[in-house]
Amino acid sequence: MKQFVIENPVLNSSYYRLKRALRAEINESAWAALYSTTSYLFDPPKTGKIAVKVINHYGDEVLKVYEV
Repeated sequence: MKQFVIENPVLNSSYYRLKRALRAEINESAWAALYSTTSYLFDPPKTGKIAVKVINHYGDEVLKVYEV
């Protein structure tokens, strides 16, 4: 017996998975603004350090602190 898995790109999208996990409606324009590889501009902190957290599509998290 052969088994085939057909993936639905809509059901596997980050937007849909977050919506399902939160069990809530998400404003699509707000999601589009946040789902980016570019950060919003901000003033440098007084500590001289920032933390960057990256979460991949598997849920793995990496946190790194940078001096600015």
